[in-house]
Amino acid sequence: MSDSVRREMLVVTGMSGAGRSTVGNALEDLGWYVVDNLPPQMLRPMVELSEHSGDAIPKVAAIVDVRGGKLFADVQEALESLRHNGSVRVLFLDATDAALVRRFEQVRRPHPLQGDGTLLDGITEERARMGELRSQSDLVLDTSDLNIHQLATAIGEQFSDDAGNATRVTVLSFGFKYGLPSDADLVADARFLPNPFWIPELRPQTGLDEEVREFVLEQKGALEFIDAYAAALAPVLDGYRRENKRHATIAVGCTGGKHRSVAVVEELARRLRELPGVTVNVRHRDLGRE
Repeated sequence: MSDSVRREMLVVTGMSGAGRSTVGNALEDLGWYVVDNLPPQMLRPMVELSEHSGDAIPKVAAIVDVRGGKLFADVQEALESLRHNGSVRVLFLDATDAALVRRFEQVRRPHPLQGDGTLLDGITEERARMGELRSQSDLVLDTSDLNIHQLATAIGEQFSDDAGNATRVTVLSFGFKYGLPSDADLVADARFLPNPFWIPELRPQTGLDEEVREFVLEQKGALEFIDAYAAALAPVLDGYRRENKRHATIAVGCTGGKHRSVAVVEELARRLRELPGVTVNVRHRDLGRE
């Protein structure tokens, strides 16, 4: 086995209909050895297989979910054992109830926990079973507003080898009126700044346009906030890296997610890219909504 090989074990789990198959395909394209619907009891043997494979399968991703039936009940114990004896990361895929119902209806398939009830009954039961696992996951990814191509791109950004051991940070803008992003680790509020929406010539533009950007960043407190927030995030991200938390989502919201939060996120991302051991992706969740 080459000493330069860095072994990785990723457990992909989450809500049925949230995109596990798409994620599995994207990971395979990135060179991961992906096993679908693996019983939790087989996680340890998969790690051992990787360790004895030489350079053949250094990166293993196991998709584990409620399709395992009673076997899935042991998932927490299996993960605790892996974390005690080695390195494992857990990716949890989530989506809103409305998005999950829409996806199941499109493919005309029942929810695996639906039984004789409705789709929402199955989703509610699955959320109850998944609650503890979600809270202990290393990365929670909300796929509600992502199509399969956008989801594959997001996985590529998070799990490609380009950044090595760096902490991958997604800086996300959003609109509070569309709801908080469920996958955010930290949330900040840009609504303390005057809203360009009320200026007729700026209303149709976005925070990506220079006129809006200048308007937002020239407001009293804007740059002071960004400076202070970037400085406060530096030790947090450094701590994440020491704790082997390789992914973080930092969200900044305004009312509609079109002007203030977009401009602030772009500038905040620029500051965070200057930090050592950090790679930064930017995503504007609600840009383009009416």
